[in-house]
Amino acid sequence: MLERLGSPFVAMGLVLMLAGCGGGGGGSSPAGAGSNGTAGSTPASSPTPASSPTPASSPTPASGAAATTPTLAAATPILDGTTLGDANWPDGVTASGGTGSPVGGLTCGLRSTAYTYAHLSIYQNGKLLSLPTKIGTVAPTMAAPTGCAYPIHTVDASGKIHIDSTGGASYTLGQFFAIWGEPLSASNVAGVTGSPIAIYVNDGGALTQYTGDPSSLVLTPHSEITIMIGTPLTQVPTYAWTDPPPFDPNPITLVYGGTVGTTGFWPDGDTATGGDGSAPVDGLTCSPDMSVLYHVHAHLAIIKDGQWLALPQNIGIPASCNYEMHTHDHTGIIHIEAPSEKTYTLGQFFDVWGQPLTNNNVAGITGDVVAYINDNGDSRRYMGDLRNIELTSLRDVTLQIGTPPVSTLATYSWYEPQ
Repeated sequence: MLERLGSPFVAMGLVLMLAGCGGGGGGSSPAGAGSNGTAGSTPASSPTPASSPTPASSPTPASGAAATTPTLAAATPILDGTTLGDANWPDGVTASGGTGSPVGGLTCGLRSTAYTYAHLSIYQNGKLLSLPTKIGTVAPTMAAPTGCAYPIHTVDASGKIHIDSTGGASYTLGQFFAIWGEPLSASNVAGVTGSPIAIYVNDGGALTQYTGDPSSLVLTPHSEITIMIGTPLTQVPTYAWTDPPPFDPNPITLVYGGTVGTTGFWPDGDTATGGDGSAPVDGLTCSPDMSVLYHVHAHLAIIKDGQWLALPQNIGIPASCNYEMHTHDHTGIIHIEAPSEKTYTLGQFFDVWGQPLTNNNVAGITGDVVAYINDNGDSRRYMGDLRNIELTSLRDVTLQIGTPPVSTLATYSWYEPQ
């Protein structure tokens, strides 16, 4: 039996504000970037490397200010979702961080429908430390199947802090560190200590040193905050981002039993190597009468050379049973109905289907694959292994193969299953 989703839901927003905005404090992306630039031609498994800054020859003396004021480096073109820096902290928050309860006056709720971002770089003796992903996002549970996100959070290791822009509120660096559960002071940055600690802000191409309380620093949209611990930099890096495409303002209405895209590219149901009901697939069971305690829905769009291909119906539904992940129609909605809470991935879904999934092969379609993830308007390009994409409630995954690149990301009015 299908569980009701509630009132129809429209996932819209983030890059309507981000389109045309690059790094470097809100400057434009370089010529050719955006929907017609590198995002459409660079394989998802090959991120654009960041330039290495040049450290100064000696630490700053007693005052804590740099002996020589650093200059702003030329902007480095970077694809959204690229990991910047070396790993230093685990993903997510610490035990004292935001795990769902209010933190610093900020609540964790359903993701907003519009986001902007600020960028944070933390250097220790000239080495860039990667800002962890999943700071301020809480995974779905059976009690809260949609999960939640704080209004400032990270979704990758690019250094971008996503900022809810729907209510016009301002947020501070101190609130972000409180959600992270890490200390922030003039002598301690997330457990990294050293002397001196200097903070610079690039806002629209103007580089200034911030000398106030680090916790009070406001996260201005598209600003770049650089924290230097120990040996300072002589040049402060700045980035020109190729952001995800903007959202299409006209939502696609998903009707139960309907179709989105061109049918017939793949036959309905599983292939001969997919789930036939005789055995679990990747730990996913198939039952004729499953006790459903965890029930969420995700969406998958596959676009080949500009043509939207309809996802087959009855994937994961052989004659005798239903797998925990399956499709009922050609809308692209993936139903996750299970007796217990666990992590479900796109790779598992393709294994139930019996189709390959790599960064250059999507169900037999070969070529460079560009992946985008949209969580209710909180979108980003995904640069990792496609098989590891988690399928969470109301998440939309777009896989683009070939050319032309997608110029907009679709938005949806989700159906209410019968």
